[in-house]
Amino acid sequence: MTPNIKDDGEWRVSGISRNYPSYRQHRPITSESWLEGKNVDDEAEGLWRINDTLYDLSDFAARHPGGSSWIECTRGTDITEPFESHHIEERARGMLGKFEVRKAARPRNYKFTIEENGFYMTLKRRVREKLRQIDYSPTKKTEFLHLGILVSVFLFSWAGTVLDSLIFKGLAGLSLCWVATSTHNYFHQRDNWRMYTFNLTMMNFRNWRISHALSHHVYANSLHDLEMSMFEPFLCWIPDRHYASKAQRLISVLISPVVYVVLFQGQFLIRLVLSLTKRNLLRWDDLIGFSLPIFIYLSTGVGLFSALLSWEIIISVGSFIFGLIGLTAAHHDPRILHDGDAQRQDFDWGLYQVDTIIDRGDIKWSDLLVLTHFGEHALHHLFPTLDHGVLKHLYPELRKTMKEFDVELREINHWSHIKGQNQQLLRIEKNPIPPGSKKLK
Repeated sequence: MTPNIKDDGEWRVSGISRNYPSYRQHRPITSESWLEGKNVDDEAEGLWRINDTLYDLSDFAARHPGGSSWIECTRGTDITEPFESHHIEERARGMLGKFEVRKAARPRNYKFTIEENGFYMTLKRRVREKLRQIDYSPTKKTEFLHLGILVSVFLFSWAGTVLDSLIFKGLAGLSLCWVATSTHNYFHQRDNWRMYTFNLTMMNFRNWRISHALSHHVYANSLHDLEMSMFEPFLCWIPDRHYASKAQRLISVLISPVVYVVLFQGQFLIRLVLSLTKRNLLRWDDLIGFSLPIFIYLSTGVGLFSALLSWEIIISVGSFIFGLIGLTAAHHDPRILHDGDAQRQDFDWGLYQVDTIIDRGDIKWSDLLVLTHFGEHALHHLFPTLDHGVLKHLYPELRKTMKEFDVELREINHWSHIKGQNQQLLRIEKNPIPPGSKKLK
């Protein structure tokens, strides 16, 4: 395990764990290095850890209903919270005894609790009962919306190139962004063909299953959140002068639009450089990203340079919109809990998720906007494998449980999130008042 780090006479610590995350000690930070760091920190002894028990899931990986990759990539790590949030029914828990090896030698690194009478498990039981009354399989409407958006990418790309129209190229970029945000609904779920469409952006769903589903969704807004760490030193949301000075934070606000533009291709280039210089990180499905420029070239009759230029415009527009939507979706605002801020005494994992989110109340009226703008965010974090079209049916259970535990579901509009995200980038002072205080609402 990596001990906490001392800098300028002060200790750098994470509020949700006993030890400073090992992966942050090395650059570049990648999905692979994050998993390697967890292997060091999680005391899982090369097995799979759930609470204080170690399991050997090696032989089960190929039979895992969600796909073998979820099991294979988490070997040697603590999967307590993903296990609970990805399995709403109790069947998976009933199978665990078959794979138990022994008790872990040391306590968990993470401070989270998932007690039977706590907030999360109380809500989970109610959601389980509600889902038995409704159809919560991936909804046909969500599938229709995703397919329509996917087709739009190619139609608008073709029209924008043939007509040399920036308007149609811009619409193609918006559609490409929406492919990424709507496909996010699917790579949380069991393996399916739709998750591969995410790779049209030049990013890769395999990396995002790690950085988003296993890291951000579990450890949101903390030093363990890979989706925050990967942006450093360009963008830093941790309210601490050790991670970014006032001058650096001001620069972050100014350059954030540039960061948005290079998100898509930048992630591919990082994987490519590391594959050429260290070890191969590329997979066969990375080739999917090149299907769009090939389609543009072969279907429009324009020259190679014109086809590539058109694609570059489309992917840059899509990347910018994706960055703008994604980084202002729910998590970054001075009123939202970030690592270093005062926390509740109750470390219930579900309460922590609620404390790191302010939902968008301005898009709940539209299934399309919810799907493409990371809507119903609190419920999605709590139950990530559920289709976005189902989440809206769970608000009675959520509100009832929140009332019992004296928790508030906060909501603001997108413009407020945009302002809040910039304010968070500039914030250095830690919030001394724990979530739930009226001064932070």
